[in-house]
Amino acid sequence: MSSPSVHDALVVVAHAGLIGVGIWLIVVDARTHRLPNRIVLPTGGALLVLVGIEALVTGEASVLLRSLAGLVILGGVYAVMHLAGGGVGGGDVKLAAVIGLVLAWHGWQTLLIGAAAAFVLGALYVLVLMTLRRAQRSTRIAFGPWMIVGAALGVAVG
Repeated sequence: MSSPSVHDALVVVAHAGLIGVGIWLIVVDARTHRLPNRIVLPTGGALLVLVGIEALVTGEASVLLRSLAGLVILGGVYAVMHLAGGGVGGGDVKLAAVIGLVLAWHGWQTLLIGAAAAFVLGALYVLVLMTLRRAQRSTRIAFGPWMIVGAALGVAVG
């Protein structure tokens, strides 16, 4: 049996923290429709440090570059939707960047699955609400919880 790698150890540390932060953000966003900077930005900063440490210790800059690309790509997609007035808030944009970093850390497939799962799950939720006549097309929903659950699904499946 081989010993755990630096990557394995960092994944465990990062995900243990992310579970707590994710639950916290789900509760806050569901109640207030806000994803506070005081939670999202330090989480992103800590993850950048962890990914940077991994790159230094393992000498694998490719994982760092892929993670940074995921941050830019998913954050950029959400920024475009925000600027286009697609109902995406600024907190969603920042959370998307953090989620993009984490998902891409695992790989491109994980990024794709996690990003897509958020939209599928969010759409299913809205369809159920509309079917039950508890929502209309203009009803605002908190999307952060679906982003977080989609990311968790992406990590689990990807």
